[in-house]
Amino acid sequence: MAKPTDLRSIPAAADLQAAIDNWRVWLRDERRASLHTLAAYERDLFQFLDFLAGHLGGAPSLANLRTLRPADFRAWLAARHGHGLARTSVARGLSVVRGFFRWLAREGHVDNPALTSLRTPRVPHSVPKAITAEAAIDVVDTVAELANQDWLGKRDTAILTLLYGCGLRIGEALALTRRQAPAAGQDMLRVTGKGRKQRLVPLLPAVIEAIDDYLAHCPWVLALDAPLFRGARGRPLNARRVQERMAELRGLLGLPETATPHALRHSFATHLLAGGGDLRAIQELLGHASLSTTQRYTDVDVAGLLSVYEKAHPRAKARRRA
Repeated sequence: MAKPTDLRSIPAAADLQAAIDNWRVWLRDERRASLHTLAAYERDLFQFLDFLAGHLGGAPSLANLRTLRPADFRAWLAARHGHGLARTSVARGLSVVRGFFRWLAREGHVDNPALTSLRTPRVPHSVPKAITAEAAIDVVDTVAELANQDWLGKRDTAILTLLYGCGLRIGEALALTRRQAPAAGQDMLRVTGKGRKQRLVPLLPAVIEAIDDYLAHCPWVLALDAPLFRGARGRPLNARRVQERMAELRGLLGLPETATPHALRHSFATHLLAGGGDLRAIQELLGHASLSTTQRYTDVDVAGLLSVYEKAHPRAKARRRA
């Protein structure tokens, strides 16, 4: 797991380091950012301050941040581009620095409007890399065979069925406790997603059956509040192991490199949408804060959407009758 940056290594004066420490506490406690997110934010802020240290000739202070001009920020962005960073990385770094300056202003430390004059670099429109329904089913059906039907195969079957059948992120699946394990007669699963926001997702019988099968063969005693999924030695399962299992399946089934565990979540959304699912409902099922994030799925399966349109839209039906 990613670790937060050591503040002593950040090129910043004492007053700025203290502010960064408080900002990190705010991100962790109020924004409920994960350790991974914290580490990513800190790396981007560190790179900005490292540039400033060279640009200004010394470790920057709060007073230095207060007097930065648009040209200073543009010089930083130019340096980022000059290092060959992708536009997405440059845009993310600018977003982090803007967020830090907004926090500084709210706390009364620094009020510098220079950042508002900068335009965010345009980034390519990314479309989630889903795999076909047939491939997703093949993945779930094949995984147990790799482990000769032992409990590890049943565990991986249960996890991948959760990802595709419920649209979960890997972290959400691995965060489930034994108490939260879907059981017979249960219709919905409560999932804790990003920002510790909870949502309910419907449970397919296949998901419940796969988890029941895993629990029946798991050799470890699972306390109710302990992680549901375990590694070979009984410790909580690491996401890396799920990714490695998916890589094995890619080779076996001839799937592209984009067929990752997260692709099963994309497939869940794409196949629901192609089957006529409501975009707002899919947003709720995925736990997206913004509808614009869910709308990316509308670009994935044009053929499938046209098929739904042809079958469902009144004008299309009228055209076929004519």
